[in-house]
Amino acid sequence: MFSFFTTNEANAVLPDVIKKFEFALAKQNEIKKIEKELEMSVSTTNSFEDFVTLKQTLNSAITKFYESVEVLENTGVVVKSIEQGLLDFPSKRFDEEVWLCWKHGETEIKFWHEKDSGFMGRKPIEVSDESLV
Repeated sequence: MFSFFTTNEANAVLPDVIKKFEFALAKQNEIKKIEKELEMSVSTTNSFEDFVTLKQTLNSAITKFYESVEVLENTGVVVKSIEQGLLDFPSKRFDEEVWLCWKHGETEIKFWHEKDSGFMGRKPIEVSDESLV
């Protein structure tokens, strides 16, 4: 379900969002590990059976990764990049739609940016900034 976040609302759900993000990140890392194993198995003398089993494991890991992203986005955030650790919360500043942005490692929402500017256009949220819904 879609909704706009205030800074306080975004910060209130952030601990749960971080937990879900880190789970998705772990799933992505698991995929990378299995892909490397699969690449190595192609160049070795492993049997077709071993290869197919590993390929099925990879397919399952990919499915679990996408499920974890869906669970994360069901919190209302938008995943911009799992690898770069970037998530955005839809918000409004006056009547303009903007993003409250979070980067992995941050403990609270401190920045926002316009819809089309992205991470490089981040601006600090002022303590007295009541314009963000």
